[in-house]
Amino acid sequence: MSLTHRAVAMMLPVTDVDSARTFYSESLGLDYTGTNDEGSAVYALDGGSTLVLLPRPDATPSPSTAVSFEVDDITAEISALRERGVVFEDYDLPDLRTVDHVCVLGSEKAAWFKDPAGNVLCLHENT
Repeated sequence: MSLTHRAVAMMLPVTDVDSARTFYSESLGLDYTGTNDEGSAVYALDGGSTLVLLPRPDATPSPSTAVSFEVDDITAEISALRERGVVFEDYDLPDLRTVDHVCVLGSEKAAWFKDPAGNVLCLHENT
């Protein structure tokens, strides 16, 4: 058996499941499938994978990207998400600079934003 061809369940700790569920459902438009026995909000993703928002009131978000969504047109996706209230991060660092929320990293474009728990999320487009 190879894990390469298996669906993934991604566990993401959040401090407030209700607030996170509203953000992931309404702002990001993910397909909410229900709540499990632990009270986690569960979302269906392509390829059979799932995103599980774990209720962890004392969770501290990682300063690094927790989840990255591959998109076909990053500019259009940023625009659509901004219309739904998503606020994108901008950076001006020696090795990482965004222009109109987008950073070009070789053959990839990326843009970052945070969920209500402070988890860093990303959009990326392979060019």
